[in-house]
Amino acid sequence: MADKRFFIPAKALPLGELASRTGATLSPDADAGYAIEGVAPLDVAGAGEISFLDNPKYAAAFEATKAAACFVHPRFAGRAPKGVMLLVTEQPYRAFALAAQLFHPDATSGADTFGEPGMVHPRACVHETAKLGENVTIEPGATIGAHAEIGRNTIIGCNTSIGKGCTVGKDCFIAPNVTVSHAHIGDRVILHPGVRIGQDGFGFAVGYPKHEKVPQLGRVIIQDDVEIGANTTVDRGAGPDTVIGEGTKIDNLVQIGHNVETGRGCIIVAQTGVSGSAKLGDFVVLAAQVGVTGHLTINSGAQIAARGAVVHDVPPGQQYGGVPARPVAEWRREVVALRKMGRRPKAGTKSDE
Repeated sequence: MADKRFFIPAKALPLGELASRTGATLSPDADAGYAIEGVAPLDVAGAGEISFLDNPKYAAAFEATKAAACFVHPRFAGRAPKGVMLLVTEQPYRAFALAAQLFHPDATSGADTFGEPGMVHPRACVHETAKLGENVTIEPGATIGAHAEIGRNTIIGCNTSIGKGCTVGKDCFIAPNVTVSHAHIGDRVILHPGVRIGQDGFGFAVGYPKHEKVPQLGRVIIQDDVEIGANTTVDRGAGPDTVIGEGTKIDNLVQIGHNVETGRGCIIVAQTGVSGSAKLGDFVVLAAQVGVTGHLTINSGAQIAARGAVVHDVPPGQQYGGVPARPVAEWRREVVALRKMGRRPKAGTKSDE
């Protein structure tokens, strides 16, 4: 349940409006005018709150819920407890997410962390040549460098640094303790605490008597509607730019190397590392702790299972896994074969099977 010290819900909405705005269908006994005041999980939801059932694992909680209403898949509608009004949809989790956005827009797009929105705090440091759009929030300790530009309604959190010459679009949320340099950031971008954007790529001419540093002369381009999780790093390009494509979502503790390019709508999960000059197509998924070798291409729609080590190009739409990563069906056959080999009795012994 949302703590109202941190998450203040917007005004109540009629159940019929929620159905309309989420694409769900009201059950015949539902009251379209009933006022829903917020969202909550099945086990704690009560009067005035809406929940959802998407996973059969939680069917028992659904049968016992005290929620006023619930988003539910048609196959579970018959298991609803008496008095719970249903919003029937093929995608209950997505519908619930849309409803939660309506009640908590700040939790979706980010909100000021200090408590003085829409102002430049006197303890912030903004260079006289920087340009700030309308209704920009700059919190205490933040610094905005020379010739930087910040778009309207953007929030720059406490102790964040926006380096000289950088641009940040409108309606962005840049959390506390973020550093941005050598970068251009689009609209509606969210950078969570501790994100590092635009630092040197790891580039050295290795040799004797010492490793010579290769100047990293590119930028980071972050397109619209990107979200980057806490303590993730995105290195600037060595010459070409590092590009994070529109709508891409990156989890916490991810490393993106120099010259990497991602397409639109990629999902990159925690502790993944993408080496320099790798290219990801549109809607690629990299699960947790995936490693991607540099200078290769993972084509659009491909998915890499957790802890996969990608050492070759991946064709479009394929699912790969394992070390080294190969087609999932092949990987699973190998795992089964190895398991069977491990269970074979030693020569001269009687099988336990």
